[in-house]
Amino acid sequence: MTERKPPGVPFESWVDKQIRDAQGRGEFDSLPGAGEPLPADLYSSYDELWWVKRKMAREGLAVLPPALALRKEAEDALEAAYAAPSERLARKIITEVNVKISEMMFKPPPGPPLGKKPYDVEEVAREWRRRRAETTAAVTEPRAEAGP
Repeated sequence: MTERKPPGVPFESWVDKQIRDAQGRGEFDSLPGAGEPLPADLYSSYDELWWVKRKMAREGLAVLPPALALRKEAEDALEAAYAAPSERLARKIITEVNVKISEMMFKPPPGPPLGKKPYDVEEVAREWRRRRAETTAAVTEPRAEAGP
């Protein structure tokens, strides 16, 4: 149990002595994180929402302004359309994201501008067919045998 500070002893000296005595007894040796560096976020400036940010990072969540979230969604949709197993599905993916882009163009949300216009469904379908033909050709071409 911790003893009381004796009268006349400066508080800082008394605390330092308590810490030195506890170190001598090995009371700090088995604490979690002993011997490891302090977390990097301890060195940053104080942020009253630190716990919210840490929880979101732990849960894999991110909050972007609506325009930036849609921009990311549109780019992901384009890649998904190019990787779609059928032209019909590629067209469906692009048509759905175009609806969202058009809505945001006419009803801008707060935050940075979207900076995206709807994709040309026919152009995406042509590119999908081109990529599909390249993939199919690469798979069906006979491979040259290595020489001796």
